[in-house]
Amino acid sequence: MSYVIEVEDLHKSYQMGDMSVDILKGISLNISLGEFVSIMGPSGSGKSTLLYLLGGLDKPTKGSIKIKGSDIAKMNDKAESIMRRREIGFVFQFYNLIPNLTVEENIMLPLLLDGKKTNKYKKELNDILEIVGLTERRNHTPRELSGGQQQRVAIARALINEPDIILADEPIGNLDSKTGNEIMNLFQKINKEKGKTIVQVTHSIESAGFGQRIINVRDGKVENI
Repeated sequence: MSYVIEVEDLHKSYQMGDMSVDILKGISLNISLGEFVSIMGPSGSGKSTLLYLLGGLDKPTKGSIKIKGSDIAKMNDKAESIMRRREIGFVFQFYNLIPNLTVEENIMLPLLLDGKKTNKYKKELNDILEIVGLTERRNHTPRELSGGQQQRVAIARALINEPDIILADEPIGNLDSKTGNEIMNLFQKINKEKGKTIVQVTHSIESAGFGQRIINVRDGKVENI
């Protein structure tokens, strides 16, 4: 079994004045390459905190996280930044698109941040636009798109660097049910056709059901694997 994400005895606490608030309380789990996993739990359960830790956007208080065998805690800032840009694609509830950039320019942004020449990625861009169904919208700006289309841009942006892992935090939280189902079907397509490992956080049993496995988190602990 090839694990792309390995988590062992993960703890996260925050200081609030003189008080320490425990968010995660000893979480251990493994996620295989090419798996589509839904992390589910009520608000305040710690599921989003777990996702941010998996993506290196926050640091654990205790425990270890390995991405493709490399311990995040042992990386220097430069190595961790490269890992986030090249190994992981992020999709958030709020699309975080640049308003004055076109669809194409928003998608290509991670390449620019990684110091790559975008003109070498025209084929990849065309392929991704086809996958997310936005070929005809490539020169539009976000204000000309629906919420579902904007989320498709965010997904395409997460894919452009060809990461093995996609982390999605409540990716359909701002969408109506029909559009949400379309986005979840798109995630399934990406998982099956491109072999991407997808980890989504959700409070919705319907959204969680699109994954191959559900991990329930409650009060900072995993209830089942």
